[in-house]
Amino acid sequence: MSEERVNIGGQAVVEGVMMRNKSDVAIAVRRSEGDIALKKIDFVSFNERYAFLKWPLLRGMVAFVEALVLGFRSLSISAEQALEEEEEELKGWELPLTMAIALAAGIGLFILLPTVLMTYLRQGVDNPLLLNLGEGMLRLLIFLSYIFLISRWQEVARVFQYHGAEHKAIACYEAGHPLTVDNARPFSTLHRRCGTSFLLIVMVTSIILFSFFGWPELWQRILIRLSLLPLVAGLSYESIRLAGLKDNLFTRIISQPGLWLQHLTTKKPVDEQVEVAICALNAVMPDSQNKGSIIIEKQAEAL
Repeated sequence: MSEERVNIGGQAVVEGVMMRNKSDVAIAVRRSEGDIALKKIDFVSFNERYAFLKWPLLRGMVAFVEALVLGFRSLSISAEQALEEEEEELKGWELPLTMAIALAAGIGLFILLPTVLMTYLRQGVDNPLLLNLGEGMLRLLIFLSYIFLISRWQEVARVFQYHGAEHKAIACYEAGHPLTVDNARPFSTLHRRCGTSFLLIVMVTSIILFSFFGWPELWQRILIRLSLLPLVAGLSYESIRLAGLKDNLFTRIISQPGLWLQHLTTKKPVDEQVEVAICALNAVMPDSQNKGSIIIEKQAEAL
């Protein structure tokens, strides 16, 4: 890869794709009329402002929080454009409240529920290692069941198509090919640095880390798990980052389960969806212009 290439990440949103680099975020959305709405905003990560936040583990915690903030804001912007509502995007107290509710629901479902259930399913088992392993298996089962169920929902399936389009566009860019639909089409919908892989690594990391603290009373387990979440996020980020930087036996092993799971969270996109992903990706190239503006392009003229 050329030294001039920047690291690009992305996310599927409502009828579109968000792409980001170190200093820019772009959300491209296919509107009902068939044109593409593009909103580009400046963004500077906290670890670019404060050097110590680039340290291993800390950078993962920062990246996780920023991904949540940008993800919710991008979803709000995309919903506004796709549904052509007159209401403004979530802002002020609405965005933090929505994030807090969603984060609490995720922690409750995937972190707290498994340890509570294991309290009643232990059936006389007293070995802390076995109990933590059982809790981890419950956590994985709940997570995988959740992914499978939402993937059956038609509206979510369209988001997963845009997820596949995002991966195809990024893979085309990373391969050094010109960003066109024809060039991006042959690439896989799977990618090592995907957020789905990150979540699966979080699940596995939590099983290992929580096992070091035995099997205390329920309130103590809940407190331990909540206090260790930032460390779990930091370790998981380092794993997914390593998998994106290196290609060897170890990184292939840790990446493979996440790639398998992406068969559920990504679907084959149509060309019009790949076109949207490319529009967003082009907007965060180093030489792109029109920062902070909303551009409506009838024939995706930015491609």
